[in-house]
Parts: sequence; structure tokens; C-alpha cells
Amino acid sequence: MADQELLLSVGLLLLLLLLGLMACCLWKRKKSKKGRSQYEELLSTVPSVPACSAPVILVSQGSWATPSEIPFTLPPRFTTQNHEDLKNEEEEEEEMKMEARRDILAHRGSLSVRRWYPVGTVLAGLYSVPPLNEVVAPPPGMATRLCFSVEYRHSGEQLMVSLLRLGNLPPRFHGNVTLVELRLLPDDRRPRQAKARGTGPDPEFNDCFVFQVSGVCVPQSTLSVCVLSVEQDGKRHAVGRVLFPLEGELGQAGRVLWRDLETEDDTQCSELGDVQISLSYSPSLQRLSVVVLRARGLQLLTDAGVCVQVSLQIHTQVVKLKRSCVVKSEHSPYFDHRMTFKLRSQHLDEACLRFELQQPNDVRSEPPALLGVLVLGPFMYARGLQLQHWMDMVNTPQEPVELWHGLGRPT
Repeated sequence: MADQELLLSVGLLLLLLLLGLMACCLWKRKKSKKGRSQYEELLSTVPSVPACSAPVILVSQGSWATPSEIPFTLPPRFTTQNHEDLKNEEEEEEEMKMEARRDILAHRGSLSVRRWYPVGTVLAGLYSVPPLNEVVAPPPGMATRLCFSVEYRHSGEQLMVSLLRLGNLPPRFHGNVTLVELRLLPDDRRPRQAKARGTGPDPEFNDCFVFQVSGVCVPQSTLSVCVLSVEQDGKRHAVGRVLFPLEGELGQAGRVLWRDLETEDDTQCSELGDVQISLSYSPSLQRLSVVVLRARGLQLLTDAGVCVQVSLQIHTQVVKLKRSCVVKSEHSPYFDHRMTFKLRSQHLDEACLRFELQQPNDVRSEPPALLGVLVLGPFMYARGLQLQHWMDMVNTPQEPVELWHGLGRPT
């Protein structure tokens, strides 16, 4: 009997609790509906703001606009209006649309103070800008040209050289691999090399090189870019060279530049004349081979002929001295004289070659007349092209490297 009373009391408590929960849910739902209706009534009482609409004139509608012209108008100012004024404004807008289509040419260049402001038309052709990365190639038939850009960053003292492409490469080099060697003369000893990503008349590179150089040395520096064509058997041919002085060009940093390649035929002779030298070194045989090919633009003193004296020096000591045969010519003698010197690999940074172009005198007791001097060697002795020629010989063993060099005055 006691158990039944206990179960009955528990059942009544659960029933009361369930009824209380149902009443609470109904009360919350009624309250939320009431708040939503009040919120909707509140939104409906907010006054609507009239739209600020300007007349839109389509280029395709009407015969007054050509495809190359775009009508240019100034938008009206936003002002608060009443409902009565809005109807009047809509009527005025319709009238203005009709007037604008008829009289747009008459209003060109003037400014109206009504609902809209016609100020003329914009010529779309004047604002067609090509993409930034697009490089316009030179027209065919011109000299071989190199496209690059130079930028100097003072914060990091870095010279950024972006090598882009070549244009109008000679037809005999179209099937070869194109290489480019960059140096910063006069102090750069190690060349930076880039390989073209394609063949044909306009090979592309898209490479960037960084030279660490102080801002004081940049105005006295020259960027040397040598273009080479490599055959399938590895034989190299010099296509041309670009010498780009950095003085006065840093103010136009980042600008894409086109420069013609200087070939051997285009290079002007120096004041005393030039001489063409071929160098090659064999590490296995420890042999330095020198070929004096020819000279041009010499300032001859007599008609006795010209010879070349070549001396191998280590520091200030002359190790070996050799002399070519005398060639009689007016101003451009052809020698093609080969000489070999014994030189160890550890002495490549300590040795140099001194070339002297001489004219023998009729009197044997008198020394020969000296026409010009040339020194080829490492950083200790040479700068510029003379240093570059020596470094190319060291970096490409067993391969002859030919270059023209200007003669200097004897010291």
C-alpha cells in the first residue's frame, strides 16, 4: 500500500513538471512573435530614401558616338528630396535623357549644372596600355639587339640585372644554343652565365642576376654582356658584346633597354691599333698556347715591317720570351704565329703575358721601335677585357678563346 502511494506521488510530480515545460515553451514562442511584429512595424515606419540615379547613355544607342569614343560624365550630387519633388525630378530626367542624346556633341568640353554633367568623350585608343611583362621585339632586318633592365637598390647595395631576350639573331646561329656571360667591369673576376630557353631568331632568357657592389663604385663600373653561340659539338662562336656604362643610368632604374650588339666588324680601332689574340690552356699538359692572329690600325713609323714579342712573366720575373717573324704590311699585318709556354696550374693567378708590337730598325745596334703594348693576365695585372680574356681561358680549358684588344702606350 505504501509502495503504490509512492509511485502515485512520483507520477504526479512528473506530470506537473511536463506541464510546466510546455507552458514555458508556449510563452516564449508567443513573446518572439510579438517582438518580430513590432520590429517589422518599426522598419515599415522608416522613410525610404529616393535613389540617386543619373542618366545612362549607351554607346551602342544613338549615332552620335563612335566605337573609339566613350562618353564621360560626372555623377550628380546626392541630396534629400520630398515625394512631390521626386515626381518633378523624374520628369526632368526623362527630358534630360532626350536632350542629352540630341545635344551631346554640342555640350562636349562644357559643364552643365543640371542633374548631370557631360564633359566630353574619352578616346579609348589613347589609354590602351600593353601588359607590363610584354616586350616589343625590334623590327626584322636590324642589327642583333639585347633586351635587358638594370636597377640599383641602395638599401642592400645590390645591382639587379634582368636579362630578357635577344632580337634578330643571325640566321647561322638559329639552330645553336645561345649563352650569355655577364661581368661587372673592371673588378669582376667571375662571369655569370645564362642559357637561352629557346632557339631561332629571338631566344628568350628571363633571368635575373645580382651584383654586390657599393654605391661609390657603381658610377665607375661598366656592365659587360657577351653573347656566345654554342654548336652541338661544343664549339663556341662570339656573336657580339654589349658594354653598358652605369654612370648616369641609375636614375632610370627598372626601364627595359634595347642595345645593339657590337661585333668585331663594328668595333672601332683604338688610337694605337688593335691586335687579335687566341689563348688556350691545357691543365693536363700544363701548357699555355698563344696565337697572334693579326693586327689592324697600326701607326707605323717606317716600312721595315712589324713583329710581335711575347713574354711570360711571374710577378716581375720574365720566365720566357718569344718573338714572331717580321711581317711587312701597311696597317693590318696578318701573323697567325703560334707559341707555347710551360706554365703550372698553381701559377695561373701569378703569371701574365706581355705583348709588344715592334718595328725593327735598319741599324741592328739600335733597339726596335715600340708601337704598342698589351698585357693579358689575372686580377693582379689586368682589368676589363684583358682580365676577361684570361679568365675565359682558365674557365674553359682546352678551348681557344679569341678576342681583339686595343694597344696601350708603353710605360
